[in-house]
Amino acid sequence: MTMPTMPGLVSVKTPANAPPLRVSVPDTQQQQPPRTPMKKTPSSTPSRSKPSPGRSAKKDSPGVSSAAAAVPVVDDPSLDNPDLGPFLLKLARDAIASGEGPNKALDYAIRATKSFERCCAAAAPPVPGGSDGGPVLDLAMSLHVLAAIYCSLGRFDEAVPPLERAIKVPDPERGPDHSLAAFSGHMQLGDTLSMLGQIDRSIACYEEGLKIQIQTLGETDPRVGETCRYLAEAYVQAMQFNKAEELCKKTLEIHRAHSEPASLEEAADRRLMAIICEAKGDYENALEHLVLASMAMIASGQESEVASIDVSIGNIYMSLCRFDEAVFSYQKALTVFKSSKGETHPTVASVFVRLAELYHRTGKLRESKSYCENALRIYNKPVPGTTVEEIAGGLTEISAIYESVDEPEEALKLLQKSMKLLEDKPGQQSAIAGLEARMGVMYYTLGRYEDARNAFESAVTKLRAAEDAIEILEQVLKLREEKLGTANPDFEDEKKRLAELLKEAGRSRNYKAKSLQNLIDPNARPPKKEASGKKWPGLGFKF
Repeated sequence: MTMPTMPGLVSVKTPANAPPLRVSVPDTQQQQPPRTPMKKTPSSTPSRSKPSPGRSAKKDSPGVSSAAAAVPVVDDPSLDNPDLGPFLLKLARDAIASGEGPNKALDYAIRATKSFERCCAAAAPPVPGGSDGGPVLDLAMSLHVLAAIYCSLGRFDEAVPPLERAIKVPDPERGPDHSLAAFSGHMQLGDTLSMLGQIDRSIACYEEGLKIQIQTLGETDPRVGETCRYLAEAYVQAMQFNKAEELCKKTLEIHRAHSEPASLEEAADRRLMAIICEAKGDYENALEHLVLASMAMIASGQESEVASIDVSIGNIYMSLCRFDEAVFSYQKALTVFKSSKGETHPTVASVFVRLAELYHRTGKLRESKSYCENALRIYNKPVPGTTVEEIAGGLTEISAIYESVDEPEEALKLLQKSMKLLEDKPGQQSAIAGLEARMGVMYYTLGRYEDARNAFESAVTKLRAAEDAIEILEQVLKLREEKLGTANPDFEDEKKRLAELLKEAGRSRNYKAKSLQNLIDPNARPPKKEASGKKWPGLGFKF
């Protein structure tokens, strides 16, 4: 039996239409505590890859008292009963299923975990190389479930210690069950860290999970291919495109060896490869991968997926300045989305935004304005099921168009709306900081210097660990220096504030800062020269 998918465990990189992934919990039939400990293997993490682990460095004995750092201490002598842990874990599952809520389930899971820990501490040391998991695997599974419940409550920070404990419990050298537990723990921890915005740590967990999986299954197992693609997506998110490309090629090789030609798996791999190629500026190869993916989807009758690929093809054509072909691709996708999803679906709005950008780049500002307004009407009254991330992303893209036609006030309103939508969502701190940085630039262009300073300081607070945060401020200071001159008192004030921030970060000023546009929006494309300086007449659509 399974619990509902826990928010935060499915990676932000996973497509929205991917099948839900679940955390398995033991299905105990008795209503009274069972007489023997559970022997089931722990469930797989709700990552997209299906577990299959291997060997790694040998771990310490699972009975070590460091588990106290993972869960609160429960002073209850009855927890020494080896039959109690499985029963409490069943109660946790039942609490979720019956609607009692995650708080009740959390109480049961904490007590179950503590019971398993005590049983592990009391158990005889394992025989080296033995395959019997005993209470060790039960403990690992319980820690996974405990972390999943914390995530369902939005308490991602509290989910990390149990998962860090869980990856130390199994010993992959004791057999596939232990390898599975170790693999699952690393992937689940990676997903949770990703939700916290700790991308580097998240990737390190995925890499360790992949290593365990390969050591157990070998390099060419299909499940290894799924994990390689999952990790490639993480690399894309971290903008490490060379590593992403290497893993995606490996995924393609594995799927071609195990699947029919033009399979859905290969199509998914090619769509990811197209994203990587586009990010590297290799548009021709990106287009080739998309065309092949589209052919596979057409053969499988996946009409909506074909339309999504048409949008991506349109993006590539626009990058290549093949605007007529881009319009044709966008319009094809728009027709399908309107008929299959409805005219007010956010996917329709996203195509409107693409068309608005295209017409802006070609100087057809009236058409661009019309498509922006059409998209805003949909985002203003979203249909049920629309995510705040979809709305925020659309508003941010439209804001960039407004800004480029010299309508900073309208652009600011959209960014403020976007930031408000994201501020209560976990794992969005980096995105919010990027929005604040863009708002800071707009405030500056409007002469609202105090607002600009506050926006930049807030962005730096959120991105203190990121080098780009300081570089954004350095570039803004450079802009002010060029406009006001170094003798201007306003420039001196800003320089002092930046110096204080640099001192706190242990850095000195860098006079070779990156492009401000690339720092704030690395995916932004430079506007076409023919569109520069143009402005929509009477642009005043209100959101």
